[in-house]
Amino acid sequence: MSSTLHAPQNRLLAALPRRDAKPVLDGCEPVELKFGQVLYEPDTRIRYAYFPTDSFISLMIPVDGTANLEVGLIGNEGMLGSPLVLGVTASPLRALVHGAGSALRMNAGVLLHELGQRLALRRALHRYLHVRMIQLSQAAACTRFHVVEQRLARLMLMTQDRAQMDEFHVTHEFLAYMLGVRRVGVTKAAHALQARHLIRYHRGAVTILDRAGMEAASCGCYQADQDTYEGLLSAPKAVANSVERSVREANAEPIPAFAR
Repeated sequence: MSSTLHAPQNRLLAALPRRDAKPVLDGCEPVELKFGQVLYEPDTRIRYAYFPTDSFISLMIPVDGTANLEVGLIGNEGMLGSPLVLGVTASPLRALVHGAGSALRMNAGVLLHELGQRLALRRALHRYLHVRMIQLSQAAACTRFHVVEQRLARLMLMTQDRAQMDEFHVTHEFLAYMLGVRRVGVTKAAHALQARHLIRYHRGAVTILDRAGMEAASCGCYQADQDTYEGLLSAPKAVANSVERSVREANAEPIPAFAR
């Protein structure tokens, strides 16, 4: 089982040192994810981890057995299957494909083996797990304190980031499902954003017309998520730079007289 991709298109995998990235990629297989495809159900065994490349996945939590609320969105910056990093083999959440596209899929057993063998992979996924915990906390605060229009703007920005294009497809029904509100609430919020000429929305086709305006219309949770992810991705380079600086400083120090 080996990925046919010559270079990782997932940012987590791309940040790994080459000596670790190649065996990890060799343990993956490329798959195509379809819109609306259910990858995980709550309290079911995790068979695979997914590293999206140009697809993206919504994490949903069931509420009272009749509704769902989105609590996270995973694109090429991350992975689906983070409980495995903690040795947990069942998913607490529902995972639904929000944007169709490709991903790298790894058997859960293979991932656990690689985690035991590769320190760089463990560190990268531990950092990502930390970010996911922050994102879940941010999503809870956002749902409680911010109005639907702000949350919709944030969700559309997050979707645009992961779709990597200004236009993408998502229905009122799916947006209501992800935001945990009635469809009429989504309709009012979308009309408000259209009235401000920030988006064009017709029959499920969304076009971001004014990116800066959408960021202003969104709550601060969007920028907080961005800052957290940038901190994650810059961490490996910062650590490497710190080690290199320490080596240079150590080499530059004069040798003590007693050691000559």
